[in-house]
Amino acid sequence: MASGYLIAKYLITAAAVVGISEIAARYERVGGLLAALPIMTCLTLIWLYIEKQPSAKIAAHAWYTFWYVIPTLPMFLAFPFLLNRFGFWPALLIACCATIAIFLLYAQVLARFQIHLI
Repeated sequence: MASGYLIAKYLITAAAVVGISEIAARYERVGGLLAALPIMTCLTLIWLYIEKQPSAKIAAHAWYTFWYVIPTLPMFLAFPFLLNRFGFWPALLIACCATIAIFLLYAQVLARFQIHLI
């Protein structure tokens, strides 16, 4: 039963990603909206709940997800700007590296307020 659950978990999660990318290929705005929704976070919360994780662990996941989303937002502005100038792979690499740098700085700032992300 455990292996069947794990296979279902992978299939449902993969279907969400593939479905969103297929929609995004046809309808940019709808795809962007679906990608912006916290679908993966909701699925993760559901999986944690089904796996009978403690409420404190589920709540902590939601709490940290909030704080981790904020420093990733500039990537969505930088990537389109970089894409037109450098092409896909370099733009993605630069945007990801910038996101990591922003996150590290952000984590240092939040640590001063007793919010520890690292």
